[in-house]
Amino acid sequence: MLKLKEQFDLQRDVVFDLLKKEASVCRVKEYSEDVDTRILNIERDGSVLYSWKGATVTTRIGKYDPNTKQNKLLYTFDKQVCVSSCSLNKEETLLAVSLAQNTSGQERLKPISKCLTLLIEIHPINNTKVLKAVDCRVKVQFLHQETEAKSALESHLLLLAEDGYVDLYHVLLSKHEGYRVVISNPERLTRTAERIVEDFCWAQWDGHTQRLYCLTRKDKFVLRCIQFYPNQSCDTVFELVLKLPANAFHTVRFVSLGFDHYHVEKPEQELIRMQVFTNQNGSMCVCYSQPLTDKRELTYVVVLVHKDCSKRFRVSLGNDALNSGLLHPLFIPIGYYILVYLQGCFLHCINTRQQELLCHSLFLTGQDVNLGAQLQSDALTVMHKDDETGVRLLELASGSIRTAELSPAYLLQILRSDARARCPSGRTDPRRLAALHCLLVFMGDDPKLELKVVEWLCDNMNTFESFDQIQEFILASLFRICYKKSLGLDKVLPYSCLFEKKEVPACLLELRGVLCTTELRIVPDFKGKATRLQGFWAELQWNTERTKCLNAASNPRYRTSHIRADWDKLRSESKASSHVNHLENTKKVLSVVDTWCLDKKLVPLFQEEDHQQRAFIGLTVDKLREHLNRYLPQLGKKKIDSLVVNYVAKLLELIRHMLESAWLKYKLGPHVLCLATKGGPAEWAVFHFMLRILESTQSLCLPLPPGYHTLFAVFAVRCLPHQTFLQYIDHGFLQLTETFVSRLMTDLDNSEANERLKFSVLKRLPEPMEQRIYHMWDHPVSSASISREYVKALLEKHSKNKGFVFAGQDKPGSRPEFLPLTYLAKMLSDIESQALNPFEEKENVDARFVEESALMQTLIHLGFEEK
Repeated sequence: MLKLKEQFDLQRDVVFDLLKKEASVCRVKEYSEDVDTRILNIERDGSVLYSWKGATVTTRIGKYDPNTKQNKLLYTFDKQVCVSSCSLNKEETLLAVSLAQNTSGQERLKPISKCLTLLIEIHPINNTKVLKAVDCRVKVQFLHQETEAKSALESHLLLLAEDGYVDLYHVLLSKHEGYRVVISNPERLTRTAERIVEDFCWAQWDGHTQRLYCLTRKDKFVLRCIQFYPNQSCDTVFELVLKLPANAFHTVRFVSLGFDHYHVEKPEQELIRMQVFTNQNGSMCVCYSQPLTDKRELTYVVVLVHKDCSKRFRVSLGNDALNSGLLHPLFIPIGYYILVYLQGCFLHCINTRQQELLCHSLFLTGQDVNLGAQLQSDALTVMHKDDETGVRLLELASGSIRTAELSPAYLLQILRSDARARCPSGRTDPRRLAALHCLLVFMGDDPKLELKVVEWLCDNMNTFESFDQIQEFILASLFRICYKKSLGLDKVLPYSCLFEKKEVPACLLELRGVLCTTELRIVPDFKGKATRLQGFWAELQWNTERTKCLNAASNPRYRTSHIRADWDKLRSESKASSHVNHLENTKKVLSVVDTWCLDKKLVPLFQEEDHQQRAFIGLTVDKLREHLNRYLPQLGKKKIDSLVVNYVAKLLELIRHMLESAWLKYKLGPHVLCLATKGGPAEWAVFHFMLRILESTQSLCLPLPPGYHTLFAVFAVRCLPHQTFLQYIDHGFLQLTETFVSRLMTDLDNSEANERLKFSVLKRLPEPMEQRIYHMWDHPVSSASISREYVKALLEKHSKNKGFVFAGQDKPGSRPEFLPLTYLAKMLSDIESQALNPFEEKENVDARFVEESALMQTLIHLGFEEK
């Protein structure tokens, strides 16, 4: 499930280098294994601080630079010591170290403190200042100020004591002789320390964002965040009340504050394991777990601050889990997913943006949860992460650091394997749905990956039991283009077809093996005023406030089916002039599509007017823009307009992309557009796929690319029997476009079967299109129709001339005539020059036939002949 890549190996990157260097000065035998090397801390820039004890009787501290892949000696103690905490300032002029005092042998008889904290000058090695000598553990961590200057003359150090307080030291430096950097007024250093937290029971350091999270308890547990700014000032910006057991912590817990090899927590003593994860787009998750209960249930909670809710999960475990001694899962953040991992038991990938339904999260058990490597969850530590480098896992025992990301190959395997081996009652549908969303939304920026998903759609064209995979593909892919812009869009844009259902299938409302309860309204407290909060905190505050408003609003999520009434109205309007209001929107959308599809001409789409589809495109833009302006006006009209236009353009592009993939899969060429030949298995497969796309988009009221209906009708007439083809038209699956019907009339010969098909199609056309099509068909019936329309046009025009008097019957000596025909002849003689002659410059016209047709029509109207 996880794709792991080794980034650092202590043995390879450090130990071998140290042995070579020591061997070069004849200290130890080359490649001796007598080197006790231990990782102490990972600084913000990724530098690895470590200590080692070689053949000599000294302890040394070094740094591995991941950029240059070089090791550097920082400091050498004159004896062997136990380093429990260590940190280096950005300028590499100061080293803070906490030493666990050796209480064995003669040392235990001396009245010494258990922990000694030192501040050491290392540029060059000079004085050492004692900061603390106490009987509790002490963690040290330098702040990394945002400056490029290597000669900064001020450093800031956090000192966290197990007694439950945090001090901030402001260390002033002075420069001597051009290169010596020493502490100014070291005697005043401890007196000027600033106490910023008291009585905490849990603390986590986030080096990337320079934030300190502390948990305090008086009447209740309160999670507090202290933000350190580039100017080295700090402020408590956030507080959140958490519902934890009263005895949650027997001792103070430190998270992401280095590694103490001389104080290892026993799992049974750790009643609560907790960690906070944030993302720069304004999301915050607080995760904590409680150990197994008598009911053999593991409970873990994910507080989604940005979603104003908290989710409590309970997982039942078997005897294997109890016997393994694993009591707490590991929380791993990857993007907006939180992975809850318990070795050999389960892996729960929690979707923190699409959290309303459990089926958008993936839950795996058994052999599927080995992380791709034999790693014990209790032996792993989650390193600090950022949006560029992602998450890193440290296996402390081996000293190996690995980057971790979700494996697209494994997610594709879930789609394919579950599709082949279907379980009853849609049991595997939640897994498929969760994997599909992860591939499309979280990883979907990779075109090759999207192509593989489309190929899977082509191979599985039948709708799954509980959801329509084509609808899910379209809505999830559309959601991807805008989800990064604002977390508020999660509540107002559709990302799943499930929200269009009157009732969500029961198999998607639960995950097998997991019980979930949701608590709304978690009420975070932002301490900074709106004008003071900046960056992440301003974004998080806006997200939480917007979420509360949208939760209180009725129907904040856009439902595509809500525009069906407007959709049907446009469908019934045959005049293109009624669509003018939407044309400007359509022009914007198609101009964006044109820029995306300059080299995509495999499938003949976007090559005809198709006024109805253009009107649908414009209507969709109008309605979606109106919805976003109502619920998210803070985004601004310009940003909303751009978002909506790109959203609809992406929709048309997705449909084209699906057809392109099917075209390539079945190796179709230009010959498939020839109506005179019957379609084979490849054409039938593409026709079936196009029908599925049509059904999916029609039920969601989504527009199609101009030309889609023409192309679909071409495949239909080639693949279906003529009678079935006509039934598809009558039931609304096929829409006859003028482009298709004109090709039907010209490309097919006038055999008996083709004539019957053409007549049947003509009877189903609206009258204006029917008359235009008659001009394209070389057939006596079309000529007769042209004649009738010609006579009708003349008579209608003449009826407006009220002063016309028929004079032919008053001529003396004239013999009796057939008066209607005489009347018609006189009319034609008098006004023929004024009417438009439909036969001008036309072929296949017989003037004598026109006269006979006119006479016959007159006789029929008078009742002398039967039609």
